[in-house]
Amino acid sequence: MSSRPVRIPGPDHPITVTPTGGRVVVRDGDRVIADTRNALTLKESTYPAVFYIPRADADMAALTKTEHHSYCPYKGEASYFSLPGNAEHAINAIWTYETPYDAVATIRDHLAFYPDRVSIEHTPG
Repeated sequence: MSSRPVRIPGPDHPITVTPTGGRVVVRDGDRVIADTRNALTLKESTYPAVFYIPRADADMAALTKTEHHSYCPYKGEASYFSLPGNAEHAINAIWTYETPYDAVATIRDHLAFYPDRVSIEHTPG
């Protein structure tokens, strides 16, 4: 069994998780998949910021959990969900860290969406 590296965010690879503020709505076409005022924004190193939406504010009944997984040495193992329908953009369009590492523990029970597969609207406020 191989051991996966675990890295701690720091000056060479910073990660911050902060309340987004305002409203975030995620749509798949015309269908609202998530609507929240409780999103978190994760900023990791030089990557674009990512909204993490509480599962409680998403239409979980519309999503299908897949067998796909990926690994980040800073956040842990990600699980994936697909959007409704069989379109290529729908498959593994959403990821979540069900047991994130301590440094990003606040993203537990949250979902992140690939922005090229859904429409994400943020209204500050």
